[in-house]
Amino acid sequence: MAVALASVAATTRSILLRDTDQRISGLLAQEAGEFANFEEQGFDPETGRPFTDPGRLLRVFLERQYADLDEELVGLVGEVGSRRPTQIIQQREIPVDRPLHEDADARRRIYASPDSSGTLDRPEGEIRWAKVTVARYGGEPAAAFVVAFHPGHEQARADEVFRVLLAISGVALLMTTGIAWVVAGRILKPVRLVRTTAAQLTEQDLTRRIPVHGRDDVAALAETFNAMLDRLERAFATQRRFVDDAGHELRTPITIVRGHLELMGDDPAEREETVRLVTDELDRMSRIVEDLLLLAKAERPDFVAPEPVQLAELTADVYVKARTLGDREWVLDGVADREVLLDPQRITQAMVQLAQNAVQHTTAGQRIRMGSRADGPRIELYVADSGPGVQPQDAEVIFERFRRGTARRGVRGTGAGLGLSIVRAIAEGHGGRVGLHPTEGGGATFVLTLEEARP
Repeated sequence: MAVALASVAATTRSILLRDTDQRISGLLAQEAGEFANFEEQGFDPETGRPFTDPGRLLRVFLERQYADLDEELVGLVGEVGSRRPTQIIQQREIPVDRPLHEDADARRRIYASPDSSGTLDRPEGEIRWAKVTVARYGGEPAAAFVVAFHPGHEQARADEVFRVLLAISGVALLMTTGIAWVVAGRILKPVRLVRTTAAQLTEQDLTRRIPVHGRDDVAALAETFNAMLDRLERAFATQRRFVDDAGHELRTPITIVRGHLELMGDDPAEREETVRLVTDELDRMSRIVEDLLLLAKAERPDFVAPEPVQLAELTADVYVKARTLGDREWVLDGVADREVLLDPQRITQAMVQLAQNAVQHTTAGQRIRMGSRADGPRIELYVADSGPGVQPQDAEVIFERFRRGTARRGVRGTGAGLGLSIVRAIAEGHGGRVGLHPTEGGGATFVLTLEEARP
């Protein structure tokens, strides 16, 4: 803004000086033209005839003129080109330092100049002049009419305007700077709040959020920053939960492995049994770690990779794979003939996990039904068993990690309690949910409900 204001002041001064120069040039041309016309067409008022005396011509003309404040009308009578004009005829005095009629050197330079106009630089100031040479009348000496303008006052006024503009611009710049400081502070306050909040964030405290006010770009920045904090908090929570779950669940098999190895004797049969037990525990630990890693990956946006899938074909494929899980009465209850957008591998993994869960809680020969159906804008995939069902108090916790409920259905399995958590993560990754309700005639029915997404 300082550069802009200074440019405006400088441009204004330049325009004023240009206008002054143009006005002076016009004035000089006008005065010279008037004298030339008077010389050519004028008559001596005493004789009524054309002028024959250059001095008389200049006096009569100057008596009829009125010069501007800084304008000087002078008649010079003498030999053209001589260094000493013989006579000076002045129209009137002007309030300038050393006017032309007092400056003999300036008069001689102008009188002797072959040009009709020009600029004369003096220590006392610049002179702009125009000259009209009077032709000889018989044997009379030649003369010249000179109109001189002293532009010092006009240029001083332009400089004064320039200084005033600079002063006003300086005051305006100070006021604008103060206003801009206040306004910029208010605008950047949310940005400083973002910086302060970011500086105060630690791994132990990710709950701070930035208040959002308005609908401008700064508010959008605050919303974006808050969303980033939400993702960070979820990521750190997932990480902590992974570490806590892994530490909690792996502590027991590690203790078992260490205890058997410490107590293992030299008996080959005992060694074989110990190796079998240790291998079994290590396999269980490997499954726990893989399930925990899968649950941790469920927080990532690329956990599911949807693609166009024929739901009937997917249901039939899952049914074929699930039949190998146990000696049960497997029934393909129904299929929905529709093309949808989902991740077939993740859905197959969830359905096989539900089928495995049903096998663990039923006995040989009991019925397990699988199928899919369309319910308005939603699709459902379900696994229904005919086992003992789920106790109401267990239905609230069986989808949580490492939670098997207070009263499990049937014989306790070898799982770590992560299977149904994986199923829920897959359902939520598709924007859906997993539900549980009793099977008619006894048992439990698990339903994956997904919002329909057509390709």
